[in-house]
Amino acid sequence: MTRTVPRTVPVQTTVLTFRDAAVEPLWRHLDLTVTPGEFLTVLGPNGVGKSTLLGTVLGTRRLTHGTVTTGARTGYIPQQRMADPDLPVRVRDLVGLAIGHGILHNRRPSRSTVDRALDEVGALGLADRRVGTLSGGQQQLVRQAQALAGDPQLLLCDEPLLSLDLRTQRAAVELLDRRRRERRTAVVFVTHNINPVLDVTDRILYLGPRSHVTGTVDEVMRGDVLSDLYGTRVDVARVNGKLVVV
Repeated sequence: MTRTVPRTVPVQTTVLTFRDAAVEPLWRHLDLTVTPGEFLTVLGPNGVGKSTLLGTVLGTRRLTHGTVTTGARTGYIPQQRMADPDLPVRVRDLVGLAIGHGILHNRRPSRSTVDRALDEVGALGLADRRVGTLSGGQQQLVRQAQALAGDPQLLLCDEPLLSLDLRTQRAAVELLDRRRRERRTAVVFVTHNINPVLDVTDRILYLGPRSHVTGTVDEVMRGDVLSDLYGTRVDVARVNGKLVVV
């Protein structure tokens, strides 16, 4: 009698790892591991390499030292860029192209599949609009739909709340938080302002002019820590539940 022993499927414990990584002269000696379902917020002033960090994961920017590894299915919400007003592509077609390039391997996705992706971000009503006629906030919703349509295990977000009003910002953050909790999607969220994601952030990677630091909100958002990163006095205060850095 032959007995079949069930195979044990390994549990994914990391989706992204940096080992002694550097992009000179922006940052160096970065050791970082991101786990499934984690919400990592990347902070820092202009010019320190926050977007560059995402580029090294996507393969559009090479490290000058060390390694970055991920075997995760990855989605990407880029920084706000206005589409050409004369672009003749409809929203439904654009999102369909993103889906077809990903999980369906160049097969044309069904209309219902595309509509579900748009509905998830609250953009179903834009489906038949030409992309170039949309406002900046509407175009950003379409980018969210493109990024999420492939059911990513790792979601890279580069200032995804730009051009969104306060209500839509909150809806976007709630969507990301729900996905990472229900589907274990890891989120790496680049921003200048932590307050919209303060309550959902697990850890912060703060890239400063002199160095970088990783830790919880309470560990990183402190005057002494940020003063060391900037090389000058920095004060941090909580005002009505929001962090103020001065």
